[in-house]
Amino acid sequence: MPRILAIDYGLKRTGIAVTDEMQIIASGLTTIPSETAITFLKDYFAKEKVERVLIGEPKQMDYTPSESAKLIEAFVEKFKNNFPDLPFERVDERFTSKMAFQTMIDSGLKKKQRQNKALIDEISATIMLQDYLSRKNF
Repeated sequence: MPRILAIDYGLKRTGIAVTDEMQIIASGLTTIPSETAITFLKDYFAKEKVERVLIGEPKQMDYTPSESAKLIEAFVEKFKNNFPDLPFERVDERFTSKMAFQTMIDSGLKKKQRQNKALIDEISATIMLQDYLSRKNF
């Protein structure tokens, strides 16, 4: 069974998470510089079968687009142009960074380790993907 991949795209960094082949568990894959995202994805898709991609959609509390929405829309357009046959979905990414930070605290990471923004982005993508899997399986 092909994997599902989640992207938490940001101005500087992009967190990426992926499912196992059975689409049961979401795991953080990596964090990359955002300007290399399309190149990274081309390489990854050449090696692994992916049936769907989730791309975070930043929203305010009132569901209006956040300040970073335009940046992410530009990435979505590049994604569609480079991977026209690969289905993707936009998913709400509100609170994922806060949840990622709390996960780091709960897992006992030291303060210095919790300041690693790349790790926060990767965990955020993992949270988005696990939430999607939970909803999908109901």
